[in-house]
Amino acid sequence: MSNDNLSSIPPKQWQSRGQLKTLLGHSIFVVDEGAETLPTIVLLHGFPTASWDWVPIWTSLSKNYRLIALDMLGFGLSEKPNHRNYTIHQQADIVEALIKDKQLTEFHVLAHDYGDTVAQELLARQVEGSGAGAWLSCCFLNGGLFPETHRALLTQKLLLSPLGKILNRLTGFSKFSRNFSSVFGPQSKPTEQELLHFWWLINFNNGKHIFHNLITYMRDRLEYRDRWVDALQKSTVPLGLINGSVDPVSGAHMVARYKELECRLDYLAELPLIGHYPQVEAPTEVTKHYQEYLKSVLTSNSVASNA
Repeated sequence: MSNDNLSSIPPKQWQSRGQLKTLLGHSIFVVDEGAETLPTIVLLHGFPTASWDWVPIWTSLSKNYRLIALDMLGFGLSEKPNHRNYTIHQQADIVEALIKDKQLTEFHVLAHDYGDTVAQELLARQVEGSGAGAWLSCCFLNGGLFPETHRALLTQKLLLSPLGKILNRLTGFSKFSRNFSSVFGPQSKPTEQELLHFWWLINFNNGKHIFHNLITYMRDRLEYRDRWVDALQKSTVPLGLINGSVDPVSGAHMVARYKELECRLDYLAELPLIGHYPQVEAPTEVTKHYQEYLKSVLTSNSVASNA
């Protein structure tokens, strides 16, 4: 199984593989690779990073799937408006605009962190019957699916507070590196080069100045908690979890809560030594589990259609 590491495809090279699309009036960076005849996976990245996060598992998945990833509004190589009006619903609207633009009728969804929350809103729309396209499956990597188990870093809490703008101005590369590395597993920390790449993407389009604006998604999670948990419990779409257990933000304790709430769970893989970025920290294991999950979805769908 062939997996890349992040340094094998630097962000500037990643930039050359995508294009900017205007979606709902915003300039959004999109990478779309693979034949239209292949089954499609839509990939939703986390906070505070970008679609570049998917590089370590991209090559392996692209052998059998068409892959479509975007940098959501305010992230990575996309437009970064300097206001505090970012919402999960707005990001979900942009994802659905992309789905319609690409004329996707059915597809899989792979999400991480902030992308998990966007996926929950989109899943709620699937359950309601109002969503764009038909989901074949959804798989979540580490993320705050439940606000009651999301252990936000002190930095995140401060960014959300009235001090956020000041803190943002004072945060440099070394502080970012310490905070960001703290959510990785002890044996799978990002390299200095990878941290520099992440920092470059965050600062692209003068992006660092909006950290305290993007973090408002934590309020959305509280406000729409019931809607988004309900979507997990009533999902008509197969749901999988691939989770780094030692993640201090959404590790093993999040999986325990997922089971406790009896959310739909068609596949579970817990990675005992991995932290918050499993696709970066353990790309081979994530790819293996994700492909097993997709195979199980295909098998169950085949059995159902022949029943």
